[in-house]
Amino acid sequence: MRRLPVYLLLDTSGSMMGEPIEAVKNGVQVLISTLRQDPYALETAYLSVITFDSSARQVVPLTELSAFQMPDIQATGTTSLGEGLTLLANKVTAEVTKTTADVKGDWKPLVFIMTDGGPTDNWKKGLIDFQKQKFGMVVACAAGQAADVNVLKQITEVVVQLDTADSTTIKAFFKWVSASVSTGSKKIEDSGKDIAGISELPPPPPEVNIVV
Repeated sequence: MRRLPVYLLLDTSGSMMGEPIEAVKNGVQVLISTLRQDPYALETAYLSVITFDSSARQVVPLTELSAFQMPDIQATGTTSLGEGLTLLANKVTAEVTKTTADVKGDWKPLVFIMTDGGPTDNWKKGLIDFQKQKFGMVVACAAGQAADVNVLKQITEVVVQLDTADSTTIKAFFKWVSASVSTGSKKIEDSGKDIAGISELPPPPPEVNIVV
């Protein structure tokens, strides 16, 4: 079976402490419970969560939805986005089955990055590692006004911004992510083609602004 790998790369630095980090945890739980009700997603989508603060760690390896267990996420430290990008690239190498002449591998991964500030490490080094991988689509979310949209624009063409990093807005973002994964699961099932652009995803809610 060809899996649709979905990677969440989430900022857990100190500035996310309080309402934002609680909203992220709730958002991931809403994402999982919504996708578990979707037969397409349940069959094809596999989810991994990678967090980055003073260092990056994979808190959930690529896991099928039915077996996904919510990790305990705490907000602390600085914003090592570059380390997060490198770790994500390494995990894609290790976890995603490549297509060869003999085997149809997994679908190209969908990546959702969320950060509320500017990176504090050498993020361009991480970006080089990240760019060596092939992704179906990468969506970067700037949560609040302190996030550096210019950095995110260099990672991916698809950047969205939340006006605030409060619980309502972050929840709206995760609902859109779950709708996007659902749509993606159905599309690859029906068409046999990877997700290629934001036009193939459902339109984002009013809280989620596409940066052009």
